[in-house]
Amino acid sequence: MPTPPPTPHGSWPSPITAARLVAGAVRPGEVRVDGDDVWWSEQRPEEGGRTELVRRRSDGTCHDLLVGSDGEPTWNVRTAVGEYGGGAWAVRGGVVVFANWADQRLYRVDPGERPVPITPEPSTARGLRWSEPTWVDDDWLVCVRESHEQADVGPDGEAADALVALPLDGSATTDPARVRVLEQGPDFVRSPAVRGERVAWLRWDHPRMPWDGTELVVADVVRNDDGAPGLGARVVVAGGPEESVVQPGFLADGSLVFCTDRTGWWNPWRADGADLAAALGRATGRPAGDGDDGPVSTAALVEGGVEAEIGGPLWVGGLRWWADLPDGRLLATCRSGGRDRLAVIADGRLTPVEAPFTEITQVVADTGGGAVVIAASPVEGSTPHRVTLDDQGGATIERLTEAEELGIDPSWWSTPRHVTYPSAGGREAHALLYLPTNPEASAPPGELPPLLVLVHGGPTSAARWRLDLSRQFWTSRGFAVVDVDHGGSTGYGRPFRELLRGRWGVVDVEDAVAAAQHLAAEGLVDGARMAIRGGSAGGFTTLAALCFHDAFGAGASHYGVADLAALARETHKFERRYLDSMVGPWPEAAATYAERSPIHHTEGFAAPLILFHGSEDVVVPPAQTEAIVDALARRGVPHAYLLFEGEQHGFRRAETQIRALEAELWFYGRVFGFEPADPIDPVPDATGLDGP
Repeated sequence: MPTPPPTPHGSWPSPITAARLVAGAVRPGEVRVDGDDVWWSEQRPEEGGRTELVRRRSDGTCHDLLVGSDGEPTWNVRTAVGEYGGGAWAVRGGVVVFANWADQRLYRVDPGERPVPITPEPSTARGLRWSEPTWVDDDWLVCVRESHEQADVGPDGEAADALVALPLDGSATTDPARVRVLEQGPDFVRSPAVRGERVAWLRWDHPRMPWDGTELVVADVVRNDDGAPGLGARVVVAGGPEESVVQPGFLADGSLVFCTDRTGWWNPWRADGADLAAALGRATGRPAGDGDDGPVSTAALVEGGVEAEIGGPLWVGGLRWWADLPDGRLLATCRSGGRDRLAVIADGRLTPVEAPFTEITQVVADTGGGAVVIAASPVEGSTPHRVTLDDQGGATIERLTEAEELGIDPSWWSTPRHVTYPSAGGREAHALLYLPTNPEASAPPGELPPLLVLVHGGPTSAARWRLDLSRQFWTSRGFAVVDVDHGGSTGYGRPFRELLRGRWGVVDVEDAVAAAQHLAAEGLVDGARMAIRGGSAGGFTTLAALCFHDAFGAGASHYGVADLAALARETHKFERRYLDSMVGPWPEAAATYAERSPIHHTEGFAAPLILFHGSEDVVVPPAQTEAIVDALARRGVPHAYLLFEGEQHGFRRAETQIRALEAELWFYGRVFGFEPADPIDPVPDATGLDGP
């Protein structure tokens, strides 16, 4: 095969097109095991971003649950609790309970039957939202309810969270009083866990976020005259204003396992079942809601602890970082050095498990003695796998779906490497670096690749180490890509996560700029052709980097925050006080909000910028992006803007994802002077772009 002539970076032809990227690109979410069956959720861009439930039987066949008689999709398994959702479904004994996106009601699906509602119809559209349904017995669930009903909304206009018991028989649809409130008062409740007649859950209040501080509460179930569950005495087992607890769960012996960052890293700890019973006994007779602080002794499951995260930020419900195996061991996912690994915890020791995975988002015990995980690697996207362990910690791994036939040879994949680099103030920051990779193209001699700096959302989140075609889209066209874990990212311990306290818009921006400058100084990228992009909080970092620094020649903001004060005033309940810790209390710190908000410093914009937003975004309303667009137009800064009707915070539809990705490539081509190999429709009304 003849060697192709040299082609400028950015113009390399690639089979990884935007359409290929989303075609059939289902995204598995949560996984659950029910007897011999494995269930998982799939988000499907080609079905308008709808989430389906898939059942894999013991014979290996897979079936969609929620399709109409004509084969057309009719339901969308997604909850709006906390706006980001998660924990939208559960299954036991073949019975499925799920939240439907359109009306936010919970539905029950018996084997072979159609869904029927089991929650009351709210008086306002989508006014009652439900998540994390958990079986108490055959007749009752415990779950989280978020009420936007007028009777429940507080004087500040915020929805009310509650832990509730809900009958499975549908009687609450005609008698709303059948929904029994178990815990109400804290601003947030999450993560119910049940074993026998005992319940555990998490709670916290403004202004904390769940990665700042939560309380783990345990109570005994008491039965009312009609058999409905209630709660007896309760105790606070762990947590507090400066301790984050996630994923409580009971073991077969009645003990309670939970992950806490009290040592600086989320690690699993255990409270003995007998100690719990004694503490609950001492609490009996006290007024409901009074916690028994400190009577329960707890112990680390890994002696001396481990400098890895077994746990993470509770952005959504339904997260699982550990699973208890029938032989008493725990299988856990541990994050360090920018990647996830599997490990077995037993007898006070943590033993790594040999597995190819670099990202693991779910770990659930399997009835066969192992576990089912949602996992990915540098050469494979997120997929359900069964992991079976032997006595020595070795693992047999079985993929539970057929391999996706991308029709692309692995030689096209750019495998990232974790890099640590110096940043401002003597700090160190981290990133995943992808270099240009294309087996059928080469650059002209001496030409360095353009760089694309990616900034994750959150900002309390992290770069993801997995085969992600949205990264390969760029690297296969000749871009270098660096996915930044700036100060404040998770996966590096609590002290690193707290670098953003009072410093959002400073530390994250400095670390993104430092990543680009470091790679340019190393001679790996073209310092004159560096762009930055991000969505949501990453969009804010993008805008701030372009506004307050001159390191970048272009940028792309996807539904990014432009006005911190507007975000503090207008955003949804879950994040309404998020900025108290990262910027300062509002409105007392109004001057700091204005100082860091790009919308108040538009004179700093000079580099070309493309912006994207969804018309139905309630997290960051599109007015924020449109204010930046207006300012760019007034100042004559080259820019382009695309508003996608019907999209929310994060683009779910295939056509939106395709158009946004192609438009961004087209934009960089106009700015950096290359002609993409892909035929792309120009962005209408783009201004100030001459192109190659």
